[in-house]
Amino acid sequence: MRKLLLLLALCVAAAASLAARAADAEPRYTVVKIDLRKERLELFLRDDAGVEFKRFDRLEAWLAGHNRQLVFAMNAGMYHADFSPVGLLVQDGREVSPLNLSAGEGNFFLKPNGVFLVSATGRPRVVESSEYPALPKGVRLATQSGPLLLRRGRVHPAFIPDSDSRKIRNGVGVSGHTAIFVISEQPVNFYEFALYFRDVLRCRDALYLDGTVSALHSLALRRGDFVRELGPILGVAVP
Repeated sequence: MRKLLLLLALCVAAAASLAARAADAEPRYTVVKIDLRKERLELFLRDDAGVEFKRFDRLEAWLAGHNRQLVFAMNAGMYHADFSPVGLLVQDGREVSPLNLSAGEGNFFLKPNGVFLVSATGRPRVVESSEYPALPKGVRLATQSGPLLLRRGRVHPAFIPDSDSRKIRNGVGVSGHTAIFVISEQPVNFYEFALYFRDVLRCRDALYLDGTVSALHSLALRRGDFVRELGPILGVAVP
């Protein structure tokens, strides 16, 4: 009987070990890198009639009507109940929503917050929001969100390493001419998310886009998330 109990215990331990290894093997993050020397990143909010897209499939259908295909998309930042941006939004060089430097409650206002932008020359950047007005003119695309995950290699000072506030989160970092988009596949806290950008992706600047509503569309990954309706959407579409 003792031998049988020992054998059962060993089997249970082995099964638990295999399950743990399988869980560890599951990807914790999905990363999509957009080389802006080769691909054109755009911001989408409303169609020709002024109606918000809100969903990737609606944007996909609208683009198809214009003989274009959506190959990548991600929610682009925080938005109000009417789906309008909380902060800055620049589409094709036109400011649709102004920079928001006010104080308030919630993640957007956890200072320092920031702006992800693409210059007229196609260079991506993440800057602290108050630095944006002093930038040279010629911003083609910009979206404001918060908080900053990394600023010049430093993690946001308000992040708590052992925080139990864990959510599916998404954000964007930059490296040279490449915009690096990340969505977590498991709930993570802010500190863990920031460290992934810094220590694994080697980004010095990165911006949190949102949590809970985080979603990804990727033609290459055969993925089209729908969590809930969205405000601004960052995307790449091809003819």
